[in-house]
Order: sequence, then C-alpha cells, then structure tokens
Amino acid sequence: MKNLIYILFLLLSHVTLSQKRGDIWIEGRAKIGFLAAHRPIMGHLAREHAYAGELSYLIQPKGRRNWQKAYRYPVYGITAFFGSVGNKELLGNYAGAFAFINFNFVKKKRYTLSGKMGCGLALASKYYNSESNILNVAVSTPVSAQITMALENRFVFGKHSINASIDATHFSNGAFKVPNLGLNLPFVSVGYGYKIKETSDTIFSHSEFKKRWEFGAVAFGSVKEIFPTEGRKYPVVGLNLVSRRYFGPRAGMELTFDMISKQSIFGYKPQIPKTQADIIQLGVFVGYLLPLDHFHLITGMGVYVRDKYSPQDALYHRVGMRYVFDNGINLNLVLKSHWARADYVEYGIGYTFKR
Repeated sequence: MKNLIYILFLLLSHVTLSQKRGDIWIEGRAKIGFLAAHRPIMGHLAREHAYAGELSYLIQPKGRRNWQKAYRYPVYGITAFFGSVGNKELLGNYAGAFAFINFNFVKKKRYTLSGKMGCGLALASKYYNSESNILNVAVSTPVSAQITMALENRFVFGKHSINASIDATHFSNGAFKVPNLGLNLPFVSVGYGYKIKETSDTIFSHSEFKKRWEFGAVAFGSVKEIFPTEGRKYPVVGLNLVSRRYFGPRAGMELTFDMISKQSIFGYKPQIPKTQADIIQLGVFVGYLLPLDHFHLITGMGVYVRDKYSPQDALYHRVGMRYVFDNGINLNLVLKSHWARADYVEYGIGYTFKR
C-alpha cells in the first residue's frame, strides 16, 4: 500500500499546485446514505444509516490550458471525508481524502449541473480480524482506496453557493488482502460554499489540437492474496504493449497487448502440476481514454487469448489513471477486475515513444 499512497500523493499535489489562475472556494457538506449489500454474505452488515461530512478545496480555472477549454472549465480540487458506513459496531468509521474533478453538463451564470469523479485513500477504524472482528467480510485492511462518483447541482450567489448532490462511494483494497468484498454506499447531501479568492476572467490563447497516434510500453507489478484468509501473498508482474489514438481533446482510444504472470495461479487447483510458462496469461484490451493534459483516465475491457487454467472469467476490466511527463515517462495506477471482483492493483511505470 505504500506505493499506492505515494502515487496518489503526487496526483493530489498536482491538482492543487499546477493551477495558478482561478477562483478558490471552500465548501462543506453533510451526507446521509446507506450500505448497499451487493453480496448475500454481506446482508448482516447493513444495519443503520451512514452519516458523513466533507470539506472541499475547489479551484475554478480561468483557462490557462487546452484541456480546461475543451471541458468547459471544470472545477477540481481535494475533498476530506469523515463518517460512518452503515455499521459502527463491525465497520467503524472512515476518514479519507481524495482528488476530484467536476465535468460540467449544464453551466449557467448562477447554476451548474456537473458529474464528479474522485479517487483517493481512506483509513478505517475497524476491519476484518480472525479473532476480534470475523463478521467484517467486506474490508480486511486499515487503508483502502476510496472512489466517488456524483451528480451535483450548484447554485451561486456572488461569493456564496449552495449545493445538493447524490453520489456513490466505494471502499476497497484491490484484493491486496482477503476478504475484500468492498463497501458501496449511495449518499445524498446538501452543502454550502464560500469563495475565498477571486481572479480576473482573462482567458489565455490555446493551441490547435491535432489528432495523433502514440505508442509505448508499461511494466507493472502488484501483490495478490487468495483464500483462505491470512494466507500467502503472491506477486504479479506484467507488460503492456500500448497504442493510443487521440480523436479529439476530450476523447481517445487505448489498445494494449497484455502479458501477465500471476503467481497465485499456482494456488488454483494445486494438484495440477504447473510451470512458469504455463501460468502466463495473454490478453487484448480496448479502453476509452479521457485526456486531461498530462493526466489521463482509462476504463475498458479485455479478453484473454491465452489463459491455460482459466481461474477466473474470460473477460477482464480496467479502470485507472496515468500521469504522463513531457519526457515520455508515465506512472500508472490501475485496478484490474473481473466484473465486480477485484483481481489486483497494477502499479506501473512506462514510456511513450516520441512524446
């Protein structure tokens, strides 16, 4: 988890430090929701309402970069989260922080309807323990990833704003340790914001976007634990051969050929002899790429073209993020899953040729 914390720290720092011209807002909100038991085995966990509070630092950019113009100058920033998750006795409370961006669907002088995407880390006060908390089958580590997606309504009156939103919040450790069914919580919220800094409305000039292809490679590693609980952790290593096509400033496609060595396959049907060559999985992945200048969001689906023992589904999925430096080096943080079941988190470093 230390690698995850370090990469997310870099991303959070980039959000707050890279923008020099923009209005600055502070916003607080109160939230109420419930734990959605997405597996029958989790039915005993959903006992009470979930209550939470958030404090956000928001930046409203004024047009320094191409991607800001392309996305109609979205708000972005950092949110601190604290609250319960539907069962204080077994699940305790969660405290976290995540970076976010709000994409504007409707933007008027005093009203904005936007979609929010956020990702960060959270700390749980209670988690699975084989002796003291065996009924917590959802989370087994004190630190989890926190992912939030929301639909927000915001009304602005000078330096003041009020907001109302609905969101879905997810906590998971990405199968670093089992059990890891994760927590899914729908919330509704209301809040108040205040503008603490205002800048001029000067819009800087933007260069013309050009459609293009990019090619590169990403090497990644990870750790995966399989049942029984508190068992062995298996390393995962792999290589992605990547091609990307940028269709416009807001859309791209990513096609990769994946080579994966997942040592946990040795634990699948252990009575069958296996070699290192036998367990290599090969796959083809197609994803949607959302470019935000140096920062990319990726989501998509792949299919195994070689998977000798098929320990899971034939299809796999990825959702994650990437930061691309001017020299072509890129850092990747991606969750690989099979439908709603996390497989592992890919910590990757790659290179894009002729960046």
